[in-house]
Amino acid sequence: MSPHFNVAIVGRPNVGKSRLFNRLVGKRVSIVHDMPGVTRDVVTHDIDEDGYTLMDTGGMGLVAGTSDTPERLVNAVEGQIAFSIDTADFVLMVVDGREGLVPLDLEMAEILRRSKKPVGLVVNKVDKADTEIEINEFYSLGLGEPSLISAEHDRGISGLRSLILSSRDEIVGPPEPKVDDGRKEIRVCFIGRPNVGKSSLSNCLVQSDRFIVSDVPGTTRDSIETPFTWKSKRGEDWHFVLTDTAGIRKKTKLSSSVEYFSRVRSLDAIREVDVVFMVLDAKEGPTHQDKSIAGEAAKLNKPIVIVVNKWDLALTAWEQGEIDGFETESEFRKAFETGLRREIFFTPGSPIRFVSALENIDIEKMLYDARQLDKRMGKKISTGRLNNLLYKIAERMPAPRVDGRRFRIYYAVHTGNRPYRIKLFCNQAKKLNDSYKRYMQAAVVEAFKLEGCPVVFDLVNKKNPYVRDD
Repeated sequence: MSPHFNVAIVGRPNVGKSRLFNRLVGKRVSIVHDMPGVTRDVVTHDIDEDGYTLMDTGGMGLVAGTSDTPERLVNAVEGQIAFSIDTADFVLMVVDGREGLVPLDLEMAEILRRSKKPVGLVVNKVDKADTEIEINEFYSLGLGEPSLISAEHDRGISGLRSLILSSRDEIVGPPEPKVDDGRKEIRVCFIGRPNVGKSSLSNCLVQSDRFIVSDVPGTTRDSIETPFTWKSKRGEDWHFVLTDTAGIRKKTKLSSSVEYFSRVRSLDAIREVDVVFMVLDAKEGPTHQDKSIAGEAAKLNKPIVIVVNKWDLALTAWEQGEIDGFETESEFRKAFETGLRREIFFTPGSPIRFVSALENIDIEKMLYDARQLDKRMGKKISTGRLNNLLYKIAERMPAPRVDGRRFRIYYAVHTGNRPYRIKLFCNQAKKLNDSYKRYMQAAVVEAFKLEGCPVVFDLVNKKNPYVRDD
């Protein structure tokens, strides 16, 4: 197995670190914005073809004192920068070629010299060959030959890639050819309102302080991928790739373009995963926004595990008499689950787990649910049994009439998985209303034991001369 090579991009705010990260990755992963402090967590991406992992960090020296960047968040960001430097094999220090050196650059250079890590100095925003820069002052940092680039205009990037690869070969050696070991990695993500504990749960899974945890809503802005292996109580290795997403706010409550792009990235992350963990706050219960967020995942046809986090706090409140009407914990939990299923009704049969990231309550059971859902998504539905089921449910409860005509199915066939796709040959697709469609989906889920799996009907109009539509 090849030794792994980690490359960290560091520097003060707004020198173009995230733009450089995206340029090296070859796609938009980090959010790029002129406002300092947009990147807060460490954003990573495996560049498999070149055998290294790239890390984008927050800007060192954010100014505390605003509601958006309080002091405790600044400290957390700078802690993550120190974490990145510590875990990196090679560091790219980015400075602004147009502005020249400032005291924060000197401070960062001193930190890197003390770290003894190999460093490549990157002078960004050299957009043209004749861009005026004071090259000698960059040599004064004592970090070797500076690489002059423009991340925005793709100038000097190929040379920078060559520098990274030559450093990789010198430090850990060239990568070995990647061999497919056949293991299944389940891609999962946490979604939910800001501040329900998604980053705390993420840290619990990867068993490190990989993600910034703060009670400041909006702390996480990028969607961050991290592979991890969970050792089960039975000694099995469960392999996952985790994406920690920003809290999804309502479109009407997005106060900036940064929040808009955070929302877009979160929805993109949902599209890429196998299973979604929908996180709620146990003390607050399901809110209208929770329902809206679950609806986003349901619209993207993803299997969902509903995760009720901070269950330890809810139990403490019940034990202290703050929550009345329940004699036992089991009764309290059952009532909570019943209310959840009533409020979030469009995820039929989704497993519900009551967990605590802080107390490590039922975290493994949550992962077990994800494994079972992923396995369940691969079933084959018998055509004969499917048609027999749809015939029986239509006989038991016919579709309501719309404009004097009733929706009818002539034939059905299972055509795909992830999500389950069922092609329905019917008289008039427009006559199928949402409530009857949910009724049929729930019946399919129950009959074929597909709890938590999305079912999509693809309707095809087909006239049957032997069946009356009235």
